[in-house]
Amino acid sequence: MTTFRTIDDLDSNQRLLARIDVNAPVEDGIVQANRRFARHAKTILELLDDDHAIALLAHQGRPGRNTFVSLEQHAGILGDYVDQTVDFVADTYGTDALVAIEELESDDVLLLENVRMCDGELPEEEPSVKAETEFVRTLAPMFDAYVGDAYSTAHRSHASIVGFPHVMDAYAGRVMEHEYSANSAIRERSFDGTVTMILGGRKAEDAIPIIERVADTVDQFCLGGIVGELFLRASGSDVGYDVEGTTLFDHQWEDHHETIERVLAAYGHRLFLPIDLAFEDENGTRTETPVEGITKKTSFLDIGSETAERYADLVSDSAAVFVKGALGVFEDERFADGTVDVLSAIADTDCFSVVGGGDTSRSIELYELDENDFSRVSIAGGAYTRALTGDPLIGIEVLDPNRNGEVTNH
Repeated sequence: MTTFRTIDDLDSNQRLLARIDVNAPVEDGIVQANRRFARHAKTILELLDDDHAIALLAHQGRPGRNTFVSLEQHAGILGDYVDQTVDFVADTYGTDALVAIEELESDDVLLLENVRMCDGELPEEEPSVKAETEFVRTLAPMFDAYVGDAYSTAHRSHASIVGFPHVMDAYAGRVMEHEYSANSAIRERSFDGTVTMILGGRKAEDAIPIIERVADTVDQFCLGGIVGELFLRASGSDVGYDVEGTTLFDHQWEDHHETIERVLAAYGHRLFLPIDLAFEDENGTRTETPVEGITKKTSFLDIGSETAERYADLVSDSAAVFVKGALGVFEDERFADGTVDVLSAIADTDCFSVVGGGDTSRSIELYELDENDFSRVSIAGGAYTRALTGDPLIGIEVLDPNRNGEVTNH
């Protein structure tokens, strides 16, 4: 397990450069607050309590997408969470940014402009290469230490993630520390009882390696979503292919059916597949049908109630539960039952539980479940998947003060 120093190890009253991840939905040009702001605000508040002066690095969207906007609105949202002004400068390492950094005093917070708008941040390259960018060489001497708190992007070898800790004293913020601990638990901890994993979502290529990589520590897998249908197809059911208007299944089956069939043959006795599915009938009503004897004529949008009850029973008898991906199209309230019912069962069970994987954690907020009923609700997507499978997270590895030489993000 990678070791790193945390903000507990920092001397007080320093000038800090902190990388956070407040990448958020953007609707009609308006940035929407999400769980990430609240999580990073806790790190910022702790640093303010120790009289640090803080400059923040963050990104929003990717070049070419409509979510690729300035961070000016993010500063206002963050300010609400930390209950003080978060200053903003529309610059990252130019003259305006350097002047604003020079003027930082104890207990000040400054948000620099979207790092993906500056040269050197992208593409992914080795830490030693990123450390030589003008971006890093200009900003690093301005600070006493670097705080890496952007766990959600810890799998990305970008300059703001790996370049600064390559040349500066580096520490993990609270989000980085707690996310890494919770998401690595599946490989690092022992549990006195059954370990269950809920696997859903749209991407079979995400779920398949998880099953094979954690089979030594996970006792049973409950499948739903696109992943569940593809495994049902491999088991002989007439589902898991595209119908008119969909393009979700056939290409994934073509790319991964051999692996799905191999996983089913090796671990089939530990894989629980849906026994009923839900769809929208001609009246727009949720309707359920058993999988046995099924012929797919329309899109299935959720696991059925019998499947949800079965999965909930399995969860209730578990010592630990890890969730990756939704079991249905929970954004539509008619087809949220499977995801919400299973999450509710996890919340009601006295077990160690981690919920993650892109939008899945959003369902907790959407359906007013209590986040405190879970051990961890991860804000990470790709980094969460890599942690589950044991793949290295380069943004974590570069924080290790004992590392020797270069690290790579295989």
